[in-house]
Amino acid sequence: MTMMSNVIAFQPRLGQPQMRRPRLLVRAARAGLAGWNRRRDLRRLLKCDDLPAVGVALARLRAEEAQLDAVRRERRADYDVHRHILLLIAILAETAEAAPRPVRAPLTCL
Repeated sequence: MTMMSNVIAFQPRLGQPQMRRPRLLVRAARAGLAGWNRRRDLRRLLKCDDLPAVGVALARLRAEEAQLDAVRRERRADYDVHRHILLLIAILAETAEAAPRPVRAPLTCL
């Protein structure tokens, strides 16, 4: 029987820095993507009235998540696991939304 690490490295999209987070946090964030509503959840998470343009909030989300991860690693009592998962969900969702999409060629019939 092999031992599995409880920490995994994941890359939200190509070109983004790799993040190493506990497996349980990543699984919770990926599961939460199904219920993510950008209009509702991003404004509440960022505590702002206006919804930022796609991709604009990524730097702030990543910075806040990094601070919260540092709190988690220090095992401080003020660590908020719920907010940490919400931030990871937002990072995954915003990264996917900001990713360039391939342009589909028009269908031509011969």
